[in-house]
Amino acid sequence: MVNLDYCPEDTIAAISTPPGEGGIAIVRISGKEALKVAARVFRGKVSPAKAKSHTVHLGRIVHPDSGGKIDEVLLTVMRSPKTYTGEEVVEINCHGGLLVSQKVLEATIWAGARLAHPGEFTLRAFVNGRLDLSQAEAVAEIIRAKSDLALKAALEQLAGELSSRIGEMRGKLIDLLAQLEAEIDFPEEEIEEMDAALSLRAIAALKGECERLLDSYEVGQTLRHGFSVVIAGRTNVGKSSLLNKLLESERAIVTPHPGTTRDVISEYLDLSGLPVRLIDTAGLRPCSGEIENLGILKTREEIEKADLVLLLFDASEKPNEEDKEAFRTISGYRFLPVINKIDIASQENVEALEREFGNQSSMRISALYGTNLDILKKAIRESASFLEEWHEQRLVSINTRHREALLRVEESLLSAEKAINEHLSSEFIAAEVRSSLNHLGEIVGETVDEEILSRIFEKFCIGK
Repeated sequence: MVNLDYCPEDTIAAISTPPGEGGIAIVRISGKEALKVAARVFRGKVSPAKAKSHTVHLGRIVHPDSGGKIDEVLLTVMRSPKTYTGEEVVEINCHGGLLVSQKVLEATIWAGARLAHPGEFTLRAFVNGRLDLSQAEAVAEIIRAKSDLALKAALEQLAGELSSRIGEMRGKLIDLLAQLEAEIDFPEEEIEEMDAALSLRAIAALKGECERLLDSYEVGQTLRHGFSVVIAGRTNVGKSSLLNKLLESERAIVTPHPGTTRDVISEYLDLSGLPVRLIDTAGLRPCSGEIENLGILKTREEIEKADLVLLLFDASEKPNEEDKEAFRTISGYRFLPVINKIDIASQENVEALEREFGNQSSMRISALYGTNLDILKKAIRESASFLEEWHEQRLVSINTRHREALLRVEESLLSAEKAINEHLSSEFIAAEVRSSLNHLGEIVGETVDEEILSRIFEKFCIGK
């Protein structure tokens, strides 16, 4: 759990780059004493305490107690308020590697900084007004993005696209609330009474905007977790071979023996910008082993959750009862018949499979040689065409927290609409409008409690 009782007077430090060996590691320091902390450990031509903002300096890091040299570095000074956190910030670019970066960090802590909590740099950016809450969440989305589309969506949110939409809605609600509260506070003054028809139209427009944002939830989930594509079929039809070929790596074990895959194997694939979660599954067949049976149960669970099922058939053999059982299992779900092993298939078998299980979208491939995989990839992309349409329209996407808040906004708007239609007093209407306003504020952090903040920032890595 993130500690939200931090003292803003603290100066914090952390390694901002992933652990491991690399060319460069970055140690970030933020807080009112950041320049002084840096000055205690840095030796160069210019002291960080005297350096101009947004300048880079070559020097070395030494231990503030022993004076022993730790590393040669580039040090960047960024003075408040034009920094990520809105505070004094120093970034030390040292050589990559677990030991040297850890020693640089330890030196800054010895010099007066404390180790930052997960997400604390971004939390400070939020507290200091550099980012609103939805933009802070976008920082984490950028880090976790697994495809071009997911990255573009996160960048749009960081740029304030969602914040702008929420701001417009809040502005309309504030206008409506101001009129209602004027009627409540000054009943004897000559204030023009609220026009019920105009108010209902305003509420209807706000409900429509809520619906449009709520409609983007599924898009957001797909961008974050991937368009799930389950590779299914009876045993030994080439499911694992297809997974490996699509990933261009030997991720799954391939043998001629039935039942080799007994558990679900899941991997991400960036398919020309589309985030795809490929799922290889156990072969669907009546089985005798307990372990294999558990694998088949997991296969059925994945099929139920899938956005698309690739149902594979082996064209080197004639259709059999196991093929029919696999077909019955996926009936009712969105699927694409894929006839595999056309490199060793007879025309008779291919035609028999297409008659039995095919449809207009069925296709012929060779997972071993990659034949027609470009056509298969195109078909997968077309199955997720809603993402392309969303991207072309430059729409925003929302997460689960936003969705919960918007559902509460919608509920309050419905109550306000009902109160107007039933000619209830302005107090009743104003209460519901105010509730809508507060719930919208939760999205951007205008009205949010510490438990929610803690839940958001604990998902960040240390150093961000």
